[in-house]
Amino acid sequence: MFQDDLVALGRDHLYQNYRQPPLVIVRGEGARLWDVAGKQYFDLFAGIAVSTLGHGHPRLAAAIAEQAKQLIHLSNYFYNQPNVELAARLTKLTGMDRVFFCNSGTEANEALLKLARRHFFSKGEPERLRVIAFDNGFHGRTLGALAATGTPKYKEGFGPMLNVTHVPYGDVARVRQEMGPDVCAIIVESVQGEGGVLPAPPGFLRALREIVDEAGALLLADEIQTGIGRTGTFLGFQQEGVEADALSLAKGLAGGVPIGAMLCKAALAEALPPGSHGSTFGGNPLASAAALAVLDVIEKDRLLEAVQQRGRELQERLQALCSKYPKDVASARGRGLLQALVMKDHVDARAMMEKLREAGVLVTVAGGQALRITPPLTITSVELGAALDIIDQVLGSPS
Repeated sequence: MFQDDLVALGRDHLYQNYRQPPLVIVRGEGARLWDVAGKQYFDLFAGIAVSTLGHGHPRLAAAIAEQAKQLIHLSNYFYNQPNVELAARLTKLTGMDRVFFCNSGTEANEALLKLARRHFFSKGEPERLRVIAFDNGFHGRTLGALAATGTPKYKEGFGPMLNVTHVPYGDVARVRQEMGPDVCAIIVESVQGEGGVLPAPPGFLRALREIVDEAGALLLADEIQTGIGRTGTFLGFQQEGVEADALSLAKGLAGGVPIGAMLCKAALAEALPPGSHGSTFGGNPLASAAALAVLDVIEKDRLLEAVQQRGRELQERLQALCSKYPKDVASARGRGLLQALVMKDHVDARAMMEKLREAGVLVTVAGGQALRITPPLTITSVELGAALDIIDQVLGSPS
């Protein structure tokens, strides 16, 4: 079918809660994508930080194909080999002790919130129900995760939320002020991705660790967008030398196969006893095999080092664009391969994203004015440079 026909089919039958452009992507290779008309694009968004190894990676594709021939789904009534191996691998990489598997970041954060509440229920402290979260944070769209999300527009029309107190990101004094005996946990991102690629201020995560320790509460790390090497370390929290009590992973964990994970320390291992939480598809053999392949490539191809190097190159180029186009570009920020070029308020960031797409570069908008750049971790220096050259050209073209 032609692109126009496919777009019409989608507009006639898909639920209209997204704003897709009239574009159908049909193929990918590494950090490049092609639409049905044959046009090539540099992929600087990786399915919103999901396609860790890019597109069509041979080792990931082979692992998925091999596992599909053996066993795709089993349910959690039984163990399966890829899943228990993945659990052991993730606990080693994160310093956690136990893993619960699900299918998405939202589900992983739901598990975090349920874990925190029920932990204190089992300790005889059922009054600890409140959560502290942060303005501009994003934790998901189901009702529990949505309650923790600090962006009001996502909550409009969905009624009363769970008891969550939102404070300004980075404001330690306000966190101390809002902490109380009814608080079970603080949930936080080391970089607010959806909020506009906002890194935590120096010392902020360590201060949160101290606050929860003093109050007897829990620190929950949302590593959905920052984890799996995206910022140059396996977890974003690791750059601050801070350990959470529990954390969530998803997005890039299986390179595009749906998966989520909630990991916790041994002290929380019995907070969710049999029957208290579950997931039909969580930990299925196919997703687990894909995740193991991703972790293998990250380790064997030394992708954390590559992310650090590409991240430095990206940072330097974005800073140069700030200096070159001071009228339109406000700033650049981020870590590793989670960075953004922030446009000034008079610039329509979404229109700029569309211009970049027309020129052959795919990015996303986050936090209103930030052009978020999250390419595959496998992107080469040449590919990244070529994509940034196009961004430079678009910024310099007449509006």
